[in-house]
Amino acid sequence: MPNMLNKLKKAFQHKHSESPPLATASPVESPANSGPKSSSVTSLSRLSRSFSVKSSSSKTCAICLENVKTCKGQAIFTAECAHSFHFGCIARSVQHGNHDCPICRSKWKDLPVQFPTSNAARQRNHGGPVRFSLPVENNVNDLSPYTTVIGAGPEVDPIRFSDDEPLTAISSEATPSNPSDCSESVTVKAVPECPAIASSATVSNFAVLVGVRAPPLCGDAPDSKRAPVDLVTVLDVSGSMEGSKLSLLKRAVQFVIQNLGPSDRLSIVVFSSNARRIFPLRKMTNRGRDDAIIAIRSLSANGGTNIMEGLRQGARIIHERREKNPVASIILLSDGKDTFNLHYINEPRTPSQEASNSRQVLDQLNIWLNPIRWGNREAGTETRPINIPIHTFGFGTDHDPNCMYAISDASGGTFSFIQSDDLVQDAFARCIGGLLSVVAQELRFDVKSVSSGVHIESIPSGKYLNVILEQGNEGMIDVGDLYADEEKEFLVYLSVPVFLSTESNGGLATTSLLDVKCSYKEIVSREMREVECRMVEVRRPDYLCPADLIPSLEVDRQKNRILVAEGIAEAHEMAEQGNLEGAKVLLKNRRSVLLHSPSAQAGDGLCIWLEAELNEIRERMVSMESYQHTGRAYMRSGMSSHSWQRSTTRGSSTSQIATQGDSSSNSGQHGYDTPSMVSMVTKSQTLNFRDHPELVERSIKSCVLSSKT
Repeated sequence: MPNMLNKLKKAFQHKHSESPPLATASPVESPANSGPKSSSVTSLSRLSRSFSVKSSSSKTCAICLENVKTCKGQAIFTAECAHSFHFGCIARSVQHGNHDCPICRSKWKDLPVQFPTSNAARQRNHGGPVRFSLPVENNVNDLSPYTTVIGAGPEVDPIRFSDDEPLTAISSEATPSNPSDCSESVTVKAVPECPAIASSATVSNFAVLVGVRAPPLCGDAPDSKRAPVDLVTVLDVSGSMEGSKLSLLKRAVQFVIQNLGPSDRLSIVVFSSNARRIFPLRKMTNRGRDDAIIAIRSLSANGGTNIMEGLRQGARIIHERREKNPVASIILLSDGKDTFNLHYINEPRTPSQEASNSRQVLDQLNIWLNPIRWGNREAGTETRPINIPIHTFGFGTDHDPNCMYAISDASGGTFSFIQSDDLVQDAFARCIGGLLSVVAQELRFDVKSVSSGVHIESIPSGKYLNVILEQGNEGMIDVGDLYADEEKEFLVYLSVPVFLSTESNGGLATTSLLDVKCSYKEIVSREMREVECRMVEVRRPDYLCPADLIPSLEVDRQKNRILVAEGIAEAHEMAEQGNLEGAKVLLKNRRSVLLHSPSAQAGDGLCIWLEAELNEIRERMVSMESYQHTGRAYMRSGMSSHSWQRSTTRGSSTSQIATQGDSSSNSGQHGYDTPSMVSMVTKSQTLNFRDHPELVERSIKSCVLSSKT
């Protein structure tokens, strides 16, 4: 015993300036029932190999001098030199800088390490060790108190996911005294479909376009002058993700991590047969990014696909956080079907049976979504989605596009179809390019009739909530968040009565139609602002001249967009019922109407893009097999994009921008891409080209949607 104590003293006095590489964590044994005296430390080392030795030192922990026994609720660390210690004892020794074996002085390559964890983590793991994986380049002293633990098996959920890292306090210097110094106001427009209506005419479904365009980002958009984001990624790590899919996913998530700012926060949830949070909601400082990348690199694929459990945990993290950034969102990716909660019938079935099964799956899905889908019902108004959009990504061709679409649609998010595995990073880039450029929130239109007899008949606003009040005299469109340079356009259909001579204004026969206002929360000052548009009027001559009959191309363009969007939705429904030929005929007819419209005849770029989209869908509906393989997902992604007027990734292409034709529209990129999205996708592709030159050919093949006759 004296010899052993002398060796211990020498070992503890010996310090090393450099830390050897850390090993992958995996305690030799997990305590079945940890009592109050169990170690509450977190294991950061994995035993690379162990040997059976018969010396007395292998039976005694050289730190506490007590027996090293198994099945006593403590993890045992056996070093490569074959000496064993209580994990908690040796980990504390290593934390103090002792990196040699206390007994034989062998220099270890694999180190056991502990670091402080939150009370919630201690309670969640009952004081026992958990697994963690670190790459060899990380130093023990660089670990953060918020470093995440990755459970070896299904974790016991904490009572609440309220362990989010506190937000950075905003100083008075960081907040501009004059908000206009760093951001412009949104711009609003209102355009009637034609400049005049005959004074003796009564017109129904007279369209007035109302639109809003967001300002660009302020300068270089430093983190202190844009809306910080709380982002939760919910990732599929089931067995089908093994291999290149998981590698590409890891690379894509690391790209997301590297592009988040220090005020943004990220949490990571993974799911297979079960779901677990592997990274809490933490700020993406340099240390936070490093720790998040460590967590992502540790992932491996196995097990089944429990999408709903992963989504439940992701939603809880958002709902239960103590503090909130202005923007919050969930990214959900899966390459398969949820076979734990949604009951699919695998036997061959007819199209009608297919449709019936699809409806049953969606009914089950709605039950699961209800807890996270709706806010409180307010008196006199409809329910509305909680402002936590879930952006879903169907990875490959084996996922369930109807399920992923329903999840995104219910929450206000978008659904992207990633047909080619190597496009996953570009798809994520497009998504965060928007999320990291929010410049306005809580945006809404208020429209009001200003002349007797003028009534609002309908407002086809896609998935955006619209309400018509006061017997058609008032209307509202709830838009929500707006990305930088993003534009939304809506048609308000009116009924206009016969003109009365008493309405003449200074001898001019005009009818005032609408008063248009837009209100929103400015993202930097967090103040509500209001923008008014010039009142919409039309002339009321006794006789119309040829110029009065010329329609507005802006209004006609929007009519075409709605025509195509509704056609895609109707064709999808027909295809789901097995009527594939009827669906193709419907799309062909919509294409014909589109091509004969004034805006298409004028060479409008958006119309060219819409035609290309219809052609692409028809090609993916050549057969039922083709439709089920890629057509369904492609159509669902298009429906999502049109209904929210927001860009999605579709099929094997990263770009949705038509290059033919010219457009005088202010609607930006034709595929709803914003400059921030394009910039982020370009950045992703540049990195891919630099690190993976073989991907250049892929990009060339997927540049644009081509227009076909």
